[in-house]
Amino acid sequence: MTDAAPIEIRAPVVDAHLDLAHNAVAAGRDLRLPLDLLRDREARTAETAMVTWPELRDAGVDLVFGTLYASPARRVPMQPAGPEEAPANAAASSDRTTGYVDAEGAHAQALAQLRWYETMAAEGWIRIVRNRSDLGRLRRERAASPTGPIGVVMLMEGADPVRTPDEVQWWWEQGVRIIGPAWQGTRYAGGTRAPGPLTALGRDLVDAMSSVGMALDVSHLADESLWQALELHRGAVLASHSNARALTPTDRHLSDDALRALGERDAVVGLVLGNAFLDATAGRSGDVSLARVGEHFEHVRTLVGAHRVGIGSDLDGGFGAEETPVELTRGRDFLRLADAVDAEHRASFLGAAWWSWLERSLPDT
Repeated sequence: MTDAAPIEIRAPVVDAHLDLAHNAVAAGRDLRLPLDLLRDREARTAETAMVTWPELRDAGVDLVFGTLYASPARRVPMQPAGPEEAPANAAASSDRTTGYVDAEGAHAQALAQLRWYETMAAEGWIRIVRNRSDLGRLRRERAASPTGPIGVVMLMEGADPVRTPDEVQWWWEQGVRIIGPAWQGTRYAGGTRAPGPLTALGRDLVDAMSSVGMALDVSHLADESLWQALELHRGAVLASHSNARALTPTDRHLSDDALRALGERDAVVGLVLGNAFLDATAGRSGDVSLARVGEHFEHVRTLVGAHRVGIGSDLDGGFGAEETPVELTRGRDFLRLADAVDAEHRASFLGAAWWSWLERSLPDT
């Protein structure tokens, strides 16, 4: 009798930003469906769906950072519209109008999304990853069966669902491992098109995050809030879905100084794939190619290091197939992103950078 051959562990594939629960709970998308069936049911001509669980599985994605995103009722004046300012569909538009007006409403939205992830885990679609032990187990499971459950690390995008900073501990116990204090402006911080510092509550929030080990996502933070948060936060830092402001000159993206500071903190930066985020001159549905993704990669890597640049696609985060690079027609095309970078950087860009960040940022157990 001979020993069984060892299972080959391939490089992991990771997407660090997907609004899965918001699409399911607020927009009514059944992400258990094959993508083609979902597309047939929605019959959209814009913002066409890119992601479902079967589609992510077929793409070879091993782990995603799944957001808890509560949609606010207020409307912030729009400069040129970017992908994340457009509702995913009519249901999302209604949610935008009747969204939260206070902390209780934001909490209720995020709690419903949390319960959806728990349901997806109970049905066997995903494994919620809370610690390094979970991460190692997922790696072995995915190597043994690439059609098995996909790992999900929960990320709260916009901190308004945290009713008071004391509640950070409760969200940690529920499995949330990352909080981004802002989307636009929140009770805690200035954000995209809403400049300003951390509020007094925001400073307490960042301190509470440090105390429990919650990672800080700087994506969407206004510059003043970003620098204050970096100074105050004592733990792991990331930018889940941000590009280079030098190439896309809006406050939604990161300045060179901010990128250098993130590199010094051993952060990873995830490039976001909406056309308007990659090339402001192209607009939402302009002719953008993967070459533009490569340009952002090259710029960011010179400031943070190639091993600290990954993907935070935000596919279906208010944009879809018509608003992404022409080579990306569906989630199954995820691995085509390798073509945007040199061969020596492909494994890191597709997921190894994020996996290494998780190994050094998640708690042991």
